Amino acid sequence: VTMEPVGTVEFDEVPETWFPYTGDYADMGVALGQAEGLSAIGIRARYGAHVYDELPGVSVDKSELTELWQGSTDREVFYAVDADLHLIDPNFMINRLEWTEAYIDEIESEVAPFFGNTVFSGSYAWHDYADYTLYEAFEKVAAVFQERERYEAFAALHDEVLEDVRSRLPAETPDVAVLFPKSAPPEAFYPYVIGSGTQSKQWRDLEVGRALENSDVADFHETRGTVDYETLLEVDPDVIAIRQQGEVTEAEFESTVVSHMRDHEVASELRAVRNDDVIRGGMTYQGPIINLFQLERAARDLYPDVFGGERLFDRQAVADIVTGNF
Repeated sequence: VTMEPVGTVEFDEVPETWFPYTGDYADMGVALGQAEGLSAIGIRARYGAHVYDELPGVSVDKSELTELWQGSTDREVFYAVDADLHLIDPNFMINRLEWTEAYIDEIESEVAPFFGNTVFSGSYAWHDYADYTLYEAFEKVAAVFQERERYEAFAALHDEVLEDVRSRLPAETPDVAVLFPKSAPPEAFYPYVIGSGTQSKQWRDLEVGRALENSDVADFHETRGTVDYETLLEVDPDVIAIRQQGEVTEAEFESTVVSHMRDHEVASELRAVRNDDVIRGGMTYQGPIINLFQLERAARDLYPDVFGGERLFDRQAVADIVTGNF
């Protein structure tokens, strides 16, 4: 199977055990019926496996996954897990986790190959190769696991859901700023510019305006910087979407984020706060399953008069693909 930047990787047989670093590739593997072989994850809290609770017969116990990040990620954990496949972009290991080319070569030689592309963000300066869409990356992972039929079933379901949603979008859509709180309660945020990465897929699909794109605010993955309320007030987006890690209930979101912004001297002046348009922004890492849930959540929150309270996709149909009953 060929994928940039790793090139062509040959397999003698379908990998039985595997792991990614980020939850997007974990979600792809689960979607392809490979949950049993999932053995590790970079950071458990950033993998949105809780959405599987709504899918009959689909589950992942994150507590059983080896956590790769322990203040750093050493080669020893790759030896210890001893998986058949690492669904990880080697350049992510080098540029974000300070590995060397020699480390990559050693693990590929002694343990198993790397296969992946950092698809969640298009803002890393070192990512100067193919920007695959979610489904382009998903198709390549499906080729590795020889699960073409599952991939095609998911692609067809996704296209049907998206066609329905887009057919009902209003003529005018709001400008959205996606932010991740630096602290709780939030006084500053890490900004995520809606762009080409898969982290932005639901926002692009809902055709929202990109509030931060034409401002002086750069994407967090590009600068690792933050913005405060004064800077946000200069942009003054129609909607503020607050990104989370893991599961956050509506009550928790209200108490830790929204109520604080309403009572804040500067934040309370923001248009989105005044108009009650501070919404949950979902998680960074989304594969085909998590994306369906995040598309639904975003559509409901952005356009409650159109989608409010509506299930935009059939949970059982998704579960049937994952479990092979399709």
